[in-house]
Amino acid sequence: MATIGGSVGAGPRRRTLIAAIPVAVASAAVLGSGGCGSPASSAPVLRFFTSHQAAVVTEATARIAPGPYDDPAEAGHPGAREAGVTDYIDDMLGALGALGASESGGAGSGGGAPVPAIFAGGPWSNRHTSGPDLMASFIALDPVARIAWRQRLAGWRQQYARGIATLDRLAGGDFTQASPVDQDKILASSQASTFLALLFEHTIEGMYCNPEYGGNRGQAGWKDISYPGDIQPRGYSSEEVEGSDGRDQVADTPVVADVLKFLGVV
Repeated sequence: MATIGGSVGAGPRRRTLIAAIPVAVASAAVLGSGGCGSPASSAPVLRFFTSHQAAVVTEATARIAPGPYDDPAEAGHPGAREAGVTDYIDDMLGALGALGASESGGAGSGGGAPVPAIFAGGPWSNRHTSGPDLMASFIALDPVARIAWRQRLAGWRQQYARGIATLDRLAGGDFTQASPVDQDKILASSQASTFLALLFEHTIEGMYCNPEYGGNRGQAGWKDISYPGDIQPRGYSSEEVEGSDGRDQVADTPVVADVLKFLGVV
């Protein structure tokens, strides 16, 4: 989005801002790869969105966090498409089924209904060592947490339904058919501002969350910022602790200032 540090003009590139956000504003997230070309072509199994709604969300989140498919200047840097952000959002919105029927989703720990994919077990997976994958099993919700999550998800579902409809209306019928420039203008409009704030938050979550939640596909977001993920129980070697993994984005004061300024806008 041009107003969020676009590819042209003054100010930092959008990729620089996105990369700095998980460190500068860690509370915004739930928690580069070799395949950074066109996004995966296989159609996901949708839990909440219709196919059109999913397509709109994919296009909109790709304007917030573009990858090489959306902007050649982002070559080598995966974006929302490559990280499967739409899958993350769809999984989250569908975590408790129809909100009036039996709950579904998530890996169960035995008999009965599957556990909703709200809180992964943990404290770690087997990404960096052999052993059980403790993140694969989700924690059952107690009655109070279930009620709270039902209310939260019901509100988000309404916001997405209205927000997607607004993007289509502002695009003259179909947001996915608008040009990238027009999509940026629509997302930056006052009519879409409330939805953009929610979509931005969920885009960042989907980019950098634990992969068990459906986003960060292939650890694309983590690899792009050189974050290894849950390193336990292996831990870090002395060399890893003492060595540098690259320039610290947060040390670049102008970038952090621009991130904070942008977050104040949305």
